[in-house]
Formats: sequence, C-alpha cells, structure tokens
Amino acid sequence: MLTVSETSIGKQVIDACLSAGIREYVVCAGARNLSLVAALAGAEEVIVWSHFEERAAGFFALGRMMDSREPCAVVTTSGTAVAELLPAVIESHYQGRPLVVISADRPAGYRGSGAPQVIDQVGIFNAYAESCIDVRTGAEECFSGWSMRRPWHVNVCVEETDAMIASDAQLAEFKPVREKLEVGGLLKFFDACWQGVVVCLGGLEPEDRGEVMHFLQEIKVPVLADATSGLRELLGNLVLADGDRVLKKVKPAKVLRIGEVPVGRFWRDLEEMPEVEVLSLSRTGFSGLARESQVITGQIGRIIRGVGEIGEVGDVLDLLKENSRRWSQIDELLESYPDSEPSMIRTLSIYASIADTLYLGNSLPIREWAQFSQREHPIEIIRANRGANGIDGQLATWAGLTYGTDDAWCVVGDLTAMYDLSAPALLDGCEGGGRVIVVLNNGGGKIFDRLPRVAKMDGQVRDVIANSHGYSFEAWAAMWGMDYMRADSAEEMEVEAGEVPLVVEVCPCDKQTQAFWKAYEAMEGGGG
Repeated sequence: MLTVSETSIGKQVIDACLSAGIREYVVCAGARNLSLVAALAGAEEVIVWSHFEERAAGFFALGRMMDSREPCAVVTTSGTAVAELLPAVIESHYQGRPLVVISADRPAGYRGSGAPQVIDQVGIFNAYAESCIDVRTGAEECFSGWSMRRPWHVNVCVEETDAMIASDAQLAEFKPVREKLEVGGLLKFFDACWQGVVVCLGGLEPEDRGEVMHFLQEIKVPVLADATSGLRELLGNLVLADGDRVLKKVKPAKVLRIGEVPVGRFWRDLEEMPEVEVLSLSRTGFSGLARESQVITGQIGRIIRGVGEIGEVGDVLDLLKENSRRWSQIDELLESYPDSEPSMIRTLSIYASIADTLYLGNSLPIREWAQFSQREHPIEIIRANRGANGIDGQLATWAGLTYGTDDAWCVVGDLTAMYDLSAPALLDGCEGGGRVIVVLNNGGGKIFDRLPRVAKMDGQVRDVIANSHGYSFEAWAAMWGMDYMRADSAEEMEVEAGEVPLVVEVCPCDKQTQAFWKAYEAMEGGGG
C-alpha cells in the first residue's frame, strides 16, 4: 500500500505513468475512473483512444504494443470491467508485451461487502501480471520493480470526491531493461551435426528478420517456416514443402526453433520424440514444449549476432531433395479443387500480396496460409496472436496493430469474427485506405473435422464440437459502415479495396474441401 498527501489520486497515478514512459492509453470510461480520465485529458505528448468494451480495448492495446514495441495502458472502471481484460492480459503475458492495466476501484473498506461495483480486483490477473500494486492513498512507487516486459496491474482506490486535476507531468522516455545474453548453448548445439539439423521458424519481430535470414542462408539447413516469420517466401529452396509430414517420416537429430512457438503439427509431434534435441531462441523465454528442451531467452537478432559465424551445416538428411516435386503435387491439387478452402486460400494470397501488412487469425487460417499461400511475392509484415493460441480479440488486435496503416489485410475464421463483433468500432476515424477483413465462413470450426477422434464421432456430436451455424456477415459489415462482398468460388474473388474497410466473406465448397483433403492425405510422399 502506498501513501502520499496530494489532492487527486487520479493525477498521481497518471503522473507516475508518464514518468515510466507510458505514452499510449485506451480509456473505457465510467463514473469510477473519471479522475484518471481527467488527468489524462490534460497530459501532453500522450495518445488516448476510447472504447466502450473492455475486452476489445485490451486487445487493441496489445496490437498497439506489437506495433510500437512500447507499453500501452488500459484504463477501466471497477467491477467486472476489470475482469474483461483477463484474455488480453493472458495473451500479453505469453507474448511478453508490457500491457498496463489501470483499474479504478472503490475504497478498500468496501471489499467483501457486496456493495455495487465492488469485486476483489487486487490480484485478479494472478500469475499473468508481473505484479499488482494496490494504490490506496498514494502512487509514487506504483511501477517499482516492473521489468517492462510483462503485464503490470495498478489498482487505484478512488474516493467519490477525488479531484478532477489534469496531469502536468512530463512524459519520460521508455527504457526497457536490457537482458543479459548467454549464447554458448547455441554454439554447442551445432557440435556433431552429422545426424541432421532442421530449423522450425516461428513468428519474428520485424527488426529480427534480416538477421535471421542471413543466419539461415549461412547454415543452409532445411527450414519449416511459419508465415508469420516473414521469411517463408524469401528463403527459397531452404523451405520444406509439406514439412510436417516429411519430418514425421524422417526425424532429424536436432531441431532449432527460432521465434514464436511454431504453428505446424511437427512441433507438437516433438512431444513424443524425446530423442530429438530441441533448442529454442525465444524472445519470451517459453519453451513451447512439455518435454525437456533448452531455451535461450532474449532479442533474437542480438542472440544471433552474439554467436558469430557458424558456417554451413547443410541438408545432411537430403530432406530438400524432393522439394520441387512436393510443391508441384500441392499445386496440382489446388488447381484440381479450385473452390476448396485450401485453394481459395491460395487465390486470396495472390490478391493479398499487394498488402503492406497481413494479420492471420487462429487457428485454421494461419495453418492453411503457411501450407498453401503463394510463394513468389513476400508481404513485408505478417503478424498473429500466438501467445495463448486462442481466437479471442483477433480483429481488435489487428485494428491496434495497423492503426493509420494503408493496405492492411486481416484473414480470420467465422467463429473468430463472431468472438470480436464490436472491434470495427475501433476503426472509426482510422486513417489509411485499403483495409480488408476476410472472413473464411465454412459454417463453424471445421479445423476439428480433421482430428481423427472427431471424424469417428456421430454427425450431431461433430456439429456441436464445430459450433456449426448458418450465419452471414453482410449485416455485420453494414452495421459498422463497411463495404461487403461474398465469394462462393475462386472466380468470384476479385478483391478491390477502397477508402472504406471491405469485408470479404469467403464461403468454400465443402464437397471440394473434403475431396481435397482426402487427395492430400493420399498424396505420393505424404503418409502419416
């Protein structure tokens, strides 16, 4: 508990935020947090957004942090408004983003009373926030001990009479703590590579991509590349075609993961391959596996620069030898079933190649984009929320990530869009044209259909698991003043974005999709 004698606790908290270098704020206003809002209104050099719904606001703040690499604060009123931020706090925790929650609270004497707008807010985010500071009468030290790499919660007990005083504090420069790096483990990893090394390349921060690309071009090992790495199209013949199935049949001795936890099936299969040595280079420090593995934590570019020259390792297992043939087989299947979901992903990816940024939603779009999208024209920035691998808050994150950006595309599934129906309100007044929201509407969570256990179940049970539905997104687009088009076939998919955001509802042919996957599983060289 902190103590001080100023007249406005709201002003003190905002002053402390400015001293910590927090520049951006998303305000969900209510009666309880008025003094905090008033303090922000007078602050100079800060950026303030407002939104009516806390869950989307939290994910919008996450998107802003992904773009700026600096903290963003969400200012809420009391009660369940605070609880609405839990999904965004969890995602920020696993992404290693400095989300700051500033929650107004009634005075501490109300706790446990059942009085209106009173819940136990202190510690509500548990292990997902680095700490919770309960500010009752003062706020000078409310950021003491913060690493500035994880979520932080400041809970502010506000009296009804708290003065409305604008902050006059100066915004300090945000200076994150720079971690110490131990790179010896990476050098040791490349000893005795004669049994084969494969790189699993997950999502990367934009500033790390150049360093990683040069490193991979130097060592010349096969790469299983996620779309969010930004390097899938740039690494050429080093990228494995149909890599998940190839690596299930021919196991490498060592796997080097670089970046976020990979999307593909092979990464999950590693849980059952304890004989395969795994080393992760991770910005967040999470191993992504329940089994034993090693992790080097830090900014990826710094780790690679720190290790120096490795030299060529090569494709010891000849995994890339059949690459051209496998890519050709996949291309032939896509041409044979043009209105299947994978083929429509390929068609979409051709149109999306004009985008400056692409956001991919969990969980089916990001996987199918990595498998089937075009490989000739790289998109500069491809991002996703892969911290907790959930489908919550995807559109709001995209809105925050691309605020003020031209030619920003977002590709999500139908259930993902329905989770985030209020998010387009965050685009109101947003500068930049060429915005496209693609909704892959296959009538539910069809990714579950491909799970062997689900395929054996009764049809009615499968409908429940998939959350089957018959909804369209045309009225949703109209509600938020967005343009709309629907494509039931590849021929109908002529995307032309304008100044107003465009919703493209893509409805693949279920019959062709099933036929595609059946042919894909039987494809020569596949198996497993």
